[in-house]
Amino acid sequence: MGFQEENGLRYFTLPSFEENGIAHGFFTRLGGISPKPWESLNVATSVGDSRAHVVENRNRIMSIFEKNFDDVFDTWQIHSDIVHCSESPRSIEKPHEKGDAVITSNPTVALMMVFADCVPVLFYDTKKNVCAIAHAGWQGTVKHIVCRTVEKMQAEYGCASEDILAGIGPSIGVDHYEVGDSTKKIIEESFPGESEKVLQRRTGKVYFDMWQANVLLLERYGLKSIEVAGICTACDLQNWYSHRAEKGNTGRFAAVINVKK
Repeated sequence: MGFQEENGLRYFTLPSFEENGIAHGFFTRLGGISPKPWESLNVATSVGDSRAHVVENRNRIMSIFEKNFDDVFDTWQIHSDIVHCSESPRSIEKPHEKGDAVITSNPTVALMMVFADCVPVLFYDTKKNVCAIAHAGWQGTVKHIVCRTVEKMQAEYGCASEDILAGIGPSIGVDHYEVGDSTKKIIEESFPGESEKVLQRRTGKVYFDMWQANVLLLERYGLKSIEVAGICTACDLQNWYSHRAEKGNTGRFAAVINVKK
């Protein structure tokens, strides 16, 4: 549990997911072939890295799950509240669907989403053997993407909230996430009566606690458990990419989950 080392890669796992035998990981930036500024395990071509580097990096990650890069279902992430279900991987020739959460019940399909400060949230239904990942940046958080994900698991797969584990992975912590007045107003409107729990005010500045915000949203559903890794990407650039700390000149790390065979 915690940080793992395998095949030259370093990745973090959630104890509650490990205890339930769920294959998953938040992969650090270490162990890949991408050059600077994406050094080294970058998994996104959208930041300027070559497709060849990204494919090799994804293959190294997927080897941990005994899969290849083309066994993955992923999306074009757009900071939305759109959730997609798929029982097959995305063909490499097929364009990405746009959305910010993915769900499957197929053990031959690995789910992957990419991050560099935004909050990765993993889900697993221990009874239905259904898994999901949500991408919750500040926009996804205020649009309640994690709520839409739980609701989609319930509607499409018959999942019961009390059987679902949730885990919040490495992402930017409140100390590094200052927001302006316009964003603060949107957050207050999204969390009526609870904004004081997710906004911290210090010396005239306002900071958004996305970990706490997503915990509050998930608590509405009475999940089996909600775990928070408590790892800030902006605090540890040796392991993680951080869009804010690196002023946008960086790569993306992968969060991956796979249901049991």
